[in-house]
Amino acid sequence: QVQLVESGGGLVQAGGSLRLSCTTSGRMIDSYAMVWIRQAPGKERELAAGLKWRDGSVYYEDSVKGRFTISRDRAKSTVFLQMNNMKPEDTAIYYCTIGPAYGSHWYEDFISDYWGQGTQVTVSS
Repeated sequence: QVQLVESGGGLVQAGGSLRLSCTTSGRMIDSYAMVWIRQAPGKERELAAGLKWRDGSVYYEDSVKGRFTISRDRAKSTVFLQMNNMKPEDTAIYYCTIGPAYGSHWYEDFISDYWGQGTQVTVSS
């Protein structure tokens, strides 16, 4: 059973920054992607950012492009999400998930196999 451990959530003012991290309990699988899915109150979950483990290619949802950066420490099977210039609409529970990722558009039909417990991110205006 794979476990994902997240850290780094919290409260920040608009324009501020937070850094999330996610570590797997075992070695990350090359055919997988590590993804941050967020869910805001009253809204559906959305894939905010993801990293395909085999080649390190990344995906960003349009609203976070230019503000969020996803990166990894491959040796530690850890992914980081640096969130800058944060906005109140970034307020959500952020879940770290992993799942199979094939092809260049893997994020379009990504299905999570494992989930972290979620971390609350709140951006005040």
